[in-house]
Formats: sequence, structure tokens, C-alpha cells
Amino acid sequence: MNYNNAQFLASYGLSSQLPGSDRPEFVFSGRSNVGKSSLINKLCNRKNLARVSATPGKTATINFYQVDSVYFVDLPGYGYARVSDQERRRWDDLINSYFDAARKRAVLIQLLDSRHAPSADDRQMLEYLRYHGVEFAVALTKADKLKKSQMAATREEFARICAEYGCKDVFLVSSENGQGIGELQAFLAQRLEADNGL
Repeated sequence: MNYNNAQFLASYGLSSQLPGSDRPEFVFSGRSNVGKSSLINKLCNRKNLARVSATPGKTATINFYQVDSVYFVDLPGYGYARVSDQERRRWDDLINSYFDAARKRAVLIQLLDSRHAPSADDRQMLEYLRYHGVEFAVALTKADKLKKSQMAATREEFARICAEYGCKDVFLVSSENGQGIGELQAFLAQRLEADNGL
């Protein structure tokens, strides 16, 4: 997969707008401001492919990116308290519609902040993935903020927590210094190869 061959495709705010699924999709999920846009940019070696905002809750749409022969699908961030109930229901409908549809999902990457234990919202999302049988791996973001002596233990602890939800693998990543990006790219390439018959 050529990560440099990447372009923004479209944003969809309503379930009725979602396009058909004609190629493998790598899905990115996480709470607001966990670093999904930054990770997508780093994976594709681009600064502004995905718009990064300092304001939590900014990604209120499902954003599709065409990366070589696959789609990167950036889900709306969850867990941001300062949105209306109506907006939260729209987000729920959008995400449920995406997962209920017959789509060619290769794997989902669930982003969690490496510096903090999974929040109640994170655990709710992990349970959602387990319940719906969605295959996923975890990317622990902001790894550059950890001390080197913390890294192995942090990865092991998250692997232990996430295993009960069916997590396939755990990666420590940093969009700042590139830590773990090559490892995650290799994992995505393996999944694409394994799911090539989709």
C-alpha cells in the first residue's frame, strides 16, 4: 500500500449519505481529541490530509480518505460533553448505520491515550466493538509523553485490559516523533493482504 498516494474524499454527516463499500476500509475510532486526524496524517506522511483541531468534538462527520487502493474511515470522536443531545443522537445514528451496513472493513484501529486508563466512554466503545464482532487493534497515542521506562509496562497493561474485548494487537504510537508508525503500517499491510479476497 502506497501511503503517499492519499487524498481526502468526502465528509458525511448523515447515515443516508454514506457511500457504497467497494474496497477494504481501515476505520479509526477514538474519543474527541485523542489524535485520530494526527495519526492519519502521520501514516500518510502528510501534514494537512486530515484537518487537526485543538477543539474537542470538531470531527462531527465520518470522513473518508482514499489511500492507494483502500479507504481510511475517520469516525466522529465520542465522549465530548459539550454537544447537544440532538447532536449526540445524530452521531449515534451515523456510527450505528456505518457498523450495521455490510461494508468491507479490513480492521478498526481504536485510539486510546497512552497516559490515562481507558475512560468510561472508551470502555463503552470497546464493548460496542466486542458486541458487534468488529475486529480491532489498539493504537496508544501520545507515546512521546511517556518515559522510556514506562513504555513496556503501559503496553502490557493496555493489552491486558483490551484483550477481554477481543483486541488483536496494541501499538504505542506518536504522531510527533513517528514512534510505532512503521509497525502500525506493517500491521495494516498484513491485514490488507489477509483480506484481499474481500
